[in-house]
Amino acid sequence: MPRKPTLSPSRLSTYLACPAKYRWTYVDPRGKWRLKAKSYYSFGTSLHNVLQRFHDSEDQGVTTTHEALAALEESWIDAGYESQDHMMQAMSEGKDLVAGYLDSVAAAPTGAKSIYIERLLSLDMGEWRLIGRIDRVDEHPDGSLEIIDYKTGRASVTDEEVAGDLAMGIYQLLLEDKHPETPVRATILALRTGDSGTASLTPEDKDQLLADLRLLAEEILNRDWDEVEPTPKPLCRGCDFLPLCLKHPGFEPPELE
Repeated sequence: MPRKPTLSPSRLSTYLACPAKYRWTYVDPRGKWRLKAKSYYSFGTSLHNVLQRFHDSEDQGVTTTHEALAALEESWIDAGYESQDHMMQAMSEGKDLVAGYLDSVAAAPTGAKSIYIERLLSLDMGEWRLIGRIDRVDEHPDGSLEIIDYKTGRASVTDEEVAGDLAMGIYQLLLEDKHPETPVRATILALRTGDSGTASLTPEDKDQLLADLRLLAEEILNRDWDEVEPTPKPLCRGCDFLPLCLKHPGFEPPELE
């Protein structure tokens, strides 16, 4: 039988932001030739990889700050940086963030244990599957589960922002499906400042999110992508696919600074 199509938080967020960008990213193969490496992706992935190793109980190679900083250097991803100086500045900043995070973990132990690290979960939605890769899931002494999502590009976060975050809502759906009857909450952690926000889905929130996802998936999976017309948006600035959209006869280029 043919494999069911999958939708993830990144796919859904891309579609909501710009259907044309979704087309070039996931549907039309011409888009892949326009993709460029991004330094902020490289930076975030480099830090995520080190924190993943630190919290993985089976990985004994990164258990101290010294080992974590050495691992960051060894596994550093250098794609997308403007220059060697730019990359070295980013690495220095990354080391500070990793060291600061590990200091905060040591200073405020929670008694929790990490049960999932960079875990891909999925949920059968009938004609399609909902998937999501979760940075970390901690099990607390009271048995509750906490999703931890690292953010390297933001300095602040509120509980309200977490409650309204599409990805965090989806992660809770996926984890609750795997662990029914277990209290689940989601936390976004801003590594630059240590600021965090936490929220949980109510039963009403869960029902509404599932209904919204089904409607959105139906729209995406049944869309005629050849008929998608690009619309000027602020995110056109710096978008890799702008040259493709400019070829569309009805597309007026946005005002670019």
